[in-house]
Amino acid sequence: MIDALLADANLRNAAVAARPDDDPETTLARVGWGVVAEPGDGVAGALIAQLGASEAMRIGLGENGFDLSEKAIAEGRKRWMPRANPRTILDAFTSAAEVGARLLLPGDAAWPDELDDLEDHAPILLWVRGDAARLASPSRASIVGARAATAYGDSVARELAGDLAATGTVIVSGGAYGIDGAAHRAALGAGGGTVAFLAGGVDRAYPVGHQQLFDHIRASGAVASELPCGAAPTKWRFLARNRLIAALGHATVVVEAGWRSGSLNTAGHASALGRPLGAVPGPVTSAASAGCHRLLREYDAQCVTNAEEVRELIGVASAAGQTEGATRDPDRTRLLDALSTRTSHTSVEIARSAGLPDDRTRSLLGLLALEGAVTQREGGWLRASG
Repeated sequence: MIDALLADANLRNAAVAARPDDDPETTLARVGWGVVAEPGDGVAGALIAQLGASEAMRIGLGENGFDLSEKAIAEGRKRWMPRANPRTILDAFTSAAEVGARLLLPGDAAWPDELDDLEDHAPILLWVRGDAARLASPSRASIVGARAATAYGDSVARELAGDLAATGTVIVSGGAYGIDGAAHRAALGAGGGTVAFLAGGVDRAYPVGHQQLFDHIRASGAVASELPCGAAPTKWRFLARNRLIAALGHATVVVEAGWRSGSLNTAGHASALGRPLGAVPGPVTSAASAGCHRLLREYDAQCVTNAEEVRELIGVASAAGQTEGATRDPDRTRLLDALSTRTSHTSVEIARSAGLPDDRTRSLLGLLALEGAVTQREGGWLRASG
């Protein structure tokens, strides 16, 4: 497939025009995968991670076998081949050029490394309109919540996002009605930056009523999507999009959510990634806050009532990142997130909470103690508060 794409002069020229300093084969392969595979396709992600985008396309869309899992690849081909049309891939380039969308690939200066924490489910590429550098801002908070927000939820979202944005934190959300829209608008109103991840192409305003909002976001922030221009949002794509919102934020805060709100899906991704998770409490009689109360009760979310508490969550993430160093060891992140600055826990309790083996936990605690990131007290361990 990739060889056929390279042989197409129009496609090759489009790839060179989109990224003149890069290898056109890699560009074509990434865009090709972005067209044929749905966001978060783990089989495609595993192939690309092991082989690189070009060779993965030769294997995944060819006839060769590969020991990743022949059955999984065969099932993948059934999903990918109906979309493997050079014309569709060329359309991805031309439609992006028409609306000024930038193609962002892993390794680019503006590519946020946090997205790579999704591993096999990391995005293959991003199409971005606006200031792509906002995605790699040093301070980012994801604020999500109900579409059918109450006046209380709307007010809290605006207060949190506005305060955070005014002090340099980029607000990440999904561009939907309700809490998402309130957070984006407050960030813009405070003169700050915001990023909206869409479940369709960046050329399509969804919801349509937010067309003007997306125009404003592009002026001082960024609108991003894994999907090529023209792609329609679907229920599955909204759920897949949520993992990007959770991964990009250094902390995720759910402002208002019903018992089965889609925002809980975003919270689940944040928790799985080891990101700090916050939830805003509401009236105990309010069904609109039942999901937030569920997060506080069942998922160890932190109670958030003001922007300073969100900054504390972001600070926890930053401290974990500094301690990880160049190795970006995910086990350290999980262990640090399992620790408290107030209540000491034994190594066995920490191992259970972090989901790590006892010996690995004890080894990491020793290393972190030497670095000053944790302290031992009364037979247990605490995360250093400084």
